[in-house]
Order: sequence, then C-alpha cells, then structure tokens
Amino acid sequence: MIALIQRVAHARVEIGGRATGAIGPGILALLGVEKGDGEAQVERLLERVLGYRIFPDTEGRMNRSLEDVAGGLLLVPQFTLAADTRSGTRPGFSTAAPPAEGERLFGRFVELARARHAMVETGRFGADMQVSLLNDGPVTFWLQVKSEAGSRS
Repeated sequence: MIALIQRVAHARVEIGGRATGAIGPGILALLGVEKGDGEAQVERLLERVLGYRIFPDTEGRMNRSLEDVAGGLLLVPQFTLAADTRSGTRPGFSTAAPPAEGERLFGRFVELARARHAMVETGRFGADMQVSLLNDGPVTFWLQVKSEAGSRS
C-alpha cells in the first residue's frame, strides 16, 4: 500500500464542482492499493502517516507528527500510484489491486483513521476528483508498506 503525503497549508477535493473534503494545515495523503495488500498494510501505513514527523518543532526541525500538531488529514484514493512505470511511455496497472479490493481497503483506511484522528476528510473512490492544495515547504514523501508477496521489486 502506498501513500504520497504532502504537508499542506490547506487542501481541498471537489467532485462535480462540490467540495467533498477540505482541511487547513495538515497532510494530504494520496493512497494507492496494490495487489496483495490487506489489513496489515492498512494498519501499518496509517500508523506511519499519523506518526511521520514532517512538521517543524520550535527549532524548525521536522520533529512533530500530524498527531502532535493535531492537523487535518485529507485522504484521496489514487490508483495510479500503484502503476508499473519501469518501462515504456505508458503506465501499466497490473500491480494495482482490483477496484473492489482497492475500494474496500481505502474505506478501511478511512474508518481506522477516523477512529484515531479527530480531523479526517476524504475524496471518493472511483470519482473524477479535482484536488487543490498549497504544499507547505514543499514537503512531500512517498511511504510504502509492502505485502509479504511484495507487488514490486
């Protein structure tokens, strides 16, 4: 399972011109589900997203997590993160989880995030979404938790 996280001053996701989620300072997390992912990957990746220290402390060092700063968390499903881009000029999606499984695991991630964190907003799986953000820093990290089968080398 993959999360592309960005520290943001604010972020918003719209579907059909209507906001479905918006946050102030916090993390925008684009989530991709790979074949073989399951509950263990959801739990571990959520732990990493909530605990990853990307916010500045009083000395300006990245020493504080989303939990420490009580920031917002905007979760957006993005199956293209699981694309195989190792060759050619067109991505392949054979490494992505089937849509039903991707939707189920994204939903589980949201459910667990809401149980652990006060401010969680989301996009909608399978929708054509427009995401806007103001990246703070810029600060962007790729977090990946692989299944035992390991969908990529």
